[in-house]
Amino acid sequence: MIAQDIVIRPIITEKSMSGVLNKVYTFEVAKSANKIEIAKACEELFKVEVAKVNTVSVRGKFRRQGRNNGGYSKSWKKAIITLKENSKPIEFFEGMM
Repeated sequence: MIAQDIVIRPIITEKSMSGVLNKVYTFEVAKSANKIEIAKACEELFKVEVAKVNTVSVRGKFRRQGRNNGGYSKSWKKAIITLKENSKPIEFFEGMM
């Protein structure tokens, strides 16, 4: 897989944006990607140095669709990326602060 297939999108929430000051970023990643692949993809895409990667598999939630019908939203994988102290911040998040 190439780096664009591993890192799908950034997670923009109030909690994830509070970590940007400490160089901690949150992304949705491919379910099949491991921590090493995620770190290499982030280093390649954003030109930064990754210190550590934490991953969480997010379970799909049950959602109602009408009176009697229901289904599950898709399950996905979240990666929390911590950058090294000497690394520059990711430019994409700079305009949001």
